[in-house]
Amino acid sequence: MQIAVAIAAAAAVAAAFCLFRLALAKREIRSFARQLRRYNDGEASGRVAIGLPDRDLEALAAEINRHTGLIVTANAERRRTEEELRQAVANISHDLRTPLTSIFGYIQMLDSQGLSEDERREAIAVIRKRTLRLQSLLNDFYELAMIDSPDYALKPTKLRLDKLLPEILMGFYDQMKDNGLEPSFALDEDRAEIWADESAVRRVVENLVVNALRHARGKLVVRLAVDRESAAFSLANEASHLRGTDPELLFNRFYMADVSRSGLSSGLGLSISRGLMTKMGGSLKAEMREDALWLICVWNRHA
Repeated sequence: MQIAVAIAAAAAVAAAFCLFRLALAKREIRSFARQLRRYNDGEASGRVAIGLPDRDLEALAAEINRHTGLIVTANAERRRTEEELRQAVANISHDLRTPLTSIFGYIQMLDSQGLSEDERREAIAVIRKRTLRLQSLLNDFYELAMIDSPDYALKPTKLRLDKLLPEILMGFYDQMKDNGLEPSFALDEDRAEIWADESAVRRVVENLVVNALRHARGKLVVRLAVDRESAAFSLANEASHLRGTDPELLFNRFYMADVSRSGLSSGLGLSISRGLMTKMGGSLKAEMREDALWLICVWNRHA
């Protein structure tokens, strides 16, 4: 009889303890609900605090906090994307409006009376030049939009970079000299076979050289270094005005170091080049080394 009473008493104590733990758990759940409600109302940071030492509730709180953290990150990314889109629309509008305004102005001039034949030819030449500029802009915008698409297919083959690079660079040599550049070539003479698409490689190298022609003055260092796994092509020029700036911004398709965007290029060359390098399984990065800007392309030597 005493044993039965003891068992009953123990059961009652266990039941009371379970009810007590259940009450504490329900209180914690209500606390979670209050904290989440405050977060949803914008009155709290979103992190759930727990007052009861319970492994399961702690795991639940950790997952809630991780989830709200992901929401905060997603909202920040959404705001960043929306701001970038707004900036993109503004920049594209600016880029397209400039040649269009010029074309319209010269067309109005052609409609006016009293123009000499030389003035008409000059106006037509300007319209042709601005139309080519507009065509170049639209082609760049289209290519930039298409690079990430699976429909933008490349055809990688084995290429001799040690032969292709000098051919491309020599085509720009006179322009380099005319633009006040002093090119210094350090091209590794070892056989540099890479696995890449030839037209994409040409586009990347040409874009980097054109970027240097637009923005660099003085010494331009051009290098090709080869090892067993990769081949690295790099250009370096003095760019003290970029000191303190994150060089990665140069690959932002809507970043304008040249706010006027007055050049003949759309300013999207570096963004297109990085997209093509990524598409080929390579990389393109920018580094500031003291006052020099280095643009470095790396291709894999094997498929």
